[in-house]
Amino acid sequence: MLHSPKQFDLKKNGKKLLNKDILQRRYQRIYHQLEQLVSKTDNQIAHMASIVAVLHFKMPHYFWTGFYILQGGELTVGPYQGPIACQVLEKKRGVCWAGVESKKTIIVPDVHKFPGHITCDSRSNSEIVVPLLNEEGQAWAVLDVDSRQLNAFSEVDKNWLEKIVKLV
Repeated sequence: MLHSPKQFDLKKNGKKLLNKDILQRRYQRIYHQLEQLVSKTDNQIAHMASIVAVLHFKMPHYFWTGFYILQGGELTVGPYQGPIACQVLEKKRGVCWAGVESKKTIIVPDVHKFPGHITCDSRSNSEIVVPLLNEEGQAWAVLDVDSRQLNAFSEVDKNWLEKIVKLV
């Protein structure tokens, strides 16, 4: 798909990212599409699979898109799109565990500068992690999105992804 130059803002590293207005509209369309898809079943794994498939193929700055599920004290890979994932993330280390422990979305502009970062694929340069919280406010999974671009994620991504994970 070709994009007009007005659709992009150039970042400091020279990589092209969708501008804020285009990004907002794209997330809005994706959200409405996902609402319809997940309404067809109550199965959380099906919801996760649909969410990562749609996000991964509709967002040009996404490189790896998936869920890690907290089971038995371990973060184990769930539905995802992209290169092979780490199957189980080392305990209490990395961005995903930071999201679980803080119960807050974490945006990392440069993963190589994040203390304890777990490298599943060296081509990833920035990351956003959004925790999924149960009724008691405890994290039970995270949505993890990586980009090859530095500083790829913004408050727009954060706000929409926090809304999208509630569809699970």
